[in-house]
Amino acid sequence: MASHCQKSYLRPDSTPHLNGDTETHLHKKPKIAPTSISDSEIQSEFAHHDLSVARINNGSFGCCPSSVISAQQQWQLKFLRQPDYFYFNELKKGILESRTIIKDLINAEHIDEVSIVDNATTAAAIVLQKIARDFAEGRFQKGDAAVMLHYAYGAVKKSVEAYVSRAGAYVIEVQLPFPVESNDEIICEFRKALERGKANGRKVRLAVIDHITSMPCVVIPVKELVKICREEGVDQVFVDAAHAIGCTDINMQEIGADYYTSNLHKWFFCPPSIAFLYSRRSPSLSDLHHPVVSNEYGNGLAIESAWIGTRDYSSQLVVPSVLKFVNRFEDGIEGIKKRNHEAVVKMGEMLVESWKTRLGCPPSMCASMIMVGLPSCLGISSESDTMMLRTHLREEFRVEVPIYYRAPRKGETSTITGYARISHQVYNKFEDYVKLRDGINELVRAGFTCAELLK
Repeated sequence: MASHCQKSYLRPDSTPHLNGDTETHLHKKPKIAPTSISDSEIQSEFAHHDLSVARINNGSFGCCPSSVISAQQQWQLKFLRQPDYFYFNELKKGILESRTIIKDLINAEHIDEVSIVDNATTAAAIVLQKIARDFAEGRFQKGDAAVMLHYAYGAVKKSVEAYVSRAGAYVIEVQLPFPVESNDEIICEFRKALERGKANGRKVRLAVIDHITSMPCVVIPVKELVKICREEGVDQVFVDAAHAIGCTDINMQEIGADYYTSNLHKWFFCPPSIAFLYSRRSPSLSDLHHPVVSNEYGNGLAIESAWIGTRDYSSQLVVPSVLKFVNRFEDGIEGIKKRNHEAVVKMGEMLVESWKTRLGCPPSMCASMIMVGLPSCLGISSESDTMMLRTHLREEFRVEVPIYYRAPRKGETSTITGYARISHQVYNKFEDYVKLRDGINELVRAGFTCAELLK
């Protein structure tokens, strides 16, 4: 993230109170990092976690500290106490403050480019429904191409199928290597996919690019791929960055995508569910609408998304409280990202040394998650094996970690077919990874194979 994201905010901090007032106080000067939060304070903030479980799967559902949960409850009670006052006087103002913080964090050019939605899947539906309308209304021709990564998130792939394919697009998946050794391998495969998309006189109307793929987990060279799209005349570029904010560097003006979405409940400590959808200001990109049509339809996506009927908006209102939490850490969110990256690499290297395996990518291609090869003697031979082994680790060893199956390729020498995706967040301890290490080693010593789980 660029240095502009390291500043604190000079506008007032607002904390909701049940009496309907807002307590406001001004900082005399901007603060990047107050006194660094202690280990005991961190553990207190996450004491509601099940401490018997080695939770090294932050990437799936994220986490929320107690101080933010408390702020969320205050918002919920404030609504329930006087819903009319809340709706007419607090909701829009609170969401605007959250959008403003997000705008600064991602270096968007204008507040109108930032909308808040439930999650990245909702954002994908908004963008892909717009693309489907472009096909249906004749702005794009039937048979024009859309390109997406083979490792795109399952719900996004289904959304492409549901909206874009049905509207008449020819969809091409970019086949990415895994394990991966360099960005050049990804860039090469992406160029090949664009060439296929442009074959027979077709135009490539859409590219869907992950910033961090989910499974297997790799940081994609998104700036380079967007630049290639511009050079090759791709109409619109949508970056699905579900894991990005709070996990890796984000700068909208440097990335240059038309649309970009990221969840704030994964790595930015918000309660579920909240994501932002960035849409670059352009007349050709303005026809975006929330899938739920409310009285705000036609007033712009940000306004439409800020009211989709009576529901709990508290997760969208606590962003200022989350900012206070992250600024208790040295160097704020920048420091958190750096420490999480360094820690997850160290833990990954510790595991591969113990298991005599390998990482799924170089450390430079991971953020706060990394893929770690599992011993081949475990006999992971299918997706169902990964789910059964994951359940076994949860139930027998109290370890929560996703597992990826990677089918062997013809002629290769590696026999590793399973990879654990480990995460590191501020609440994690060294002992969490030791628990995983020792659990796998115990299974290996016992001669365990996944075939036993079928019995």
